[in-house]
Amino acid sequence: MFVTRSAVFAIIVLILFTVVAGNASAQLAGTIKDVEQSVGSSGRVDWTTGVLTAVGIGAPPAQPANAAQARAMAERAAQVVAYRNLLEAVKGVRVDSTTTVENFIITSDVIRTEVSGIIQGATIMDKKYMSDGSVEVTVGMKLTGALAESLLPKTPPTPPTGLTGTLAPAAPGQLYTGLIVDARGLGVKPAMAPKILNEDGKEVYGSAWINRDYAVREGMVGYLKDPVQAQTNPRVTDKPLMVKAIKVAGDARVDMVITNADAAMLHSASENLSMLQKCRVIVLVD
Repeated sequence: MFVTRSAVFAIIVLILFTVVAGNASAQLAGTIKDVEQSVGSSGRVDWTTGVLTAVGIGAPPAQPANAAQARAMAERAAQVVAYRNLLEAVKGVRVDSTTTVENFIITSDVIRTEVSGIIQGATIMDKKYMSDGSVEVTVGMKLTGALAESLLPKTPPTPPTGLTGTLAPAAPGQLYTGLIVDARGLGVKPAMAPKILNEDGKEVYGSAWINRDYAVREGMVGYLKDPVQAQTNPRVTDKPLMVKAIKVAGDARVDMVITNADAAMLHSASENLSMLQKCRVIVLVD
């Protein structure tokens, strides 16, 4: 069978696009899918990898000029729907116990513009071609990076003074490389900026204890289901402290409460506070 030069070129371009798109998708999605949550009509948040995805389906025109045009128009239509669904999905992402991304978008023109730009830069992660000529496109974006930069407070909050009266307690204590909070069985809902409180309601970990650069780059916490995976996760490295959450705080079920004794143990050395500043925290959920 004779193959024209233009056909060969088209095949090469298609192969290169598939490889590049596949690599970008793999880098964005990561390797562990564990804590997932539906948002919007077709969106999903993978809180383990910190990736938000949405799907769009496009149909070919009724009377296309040719098969190539039909596929191209179906792809374009699917992408438009996918990006629209991604915007709807990101609005439903919970930032903290009182706020969603939609709350920020409604109250700030600047953030609305920034989020819209982030959506337009989302990665095309997958394309599926259906037998009826329609195309399904999946787009995705990270919750860290640009989105976190837009949503996390630009200026650090006033440092808390509840547990020790200072950000660097003087009392020596056991040193840890990370914190794992076992919140299984409590119905905790993931969020971008949760808080950990002691029994007196004082903040043990939250936006007041972090280095913002780490929070933007890594996220304030990681969410997992498997304690073995958590204990070997590079986020908390080799000697994490594991504590049990005793209850949730607030109607949104985002913030967790640990015992005063565990909170005091965690805050007993300045090195531990340095670990918290670097957001080396994992939350175990159902």
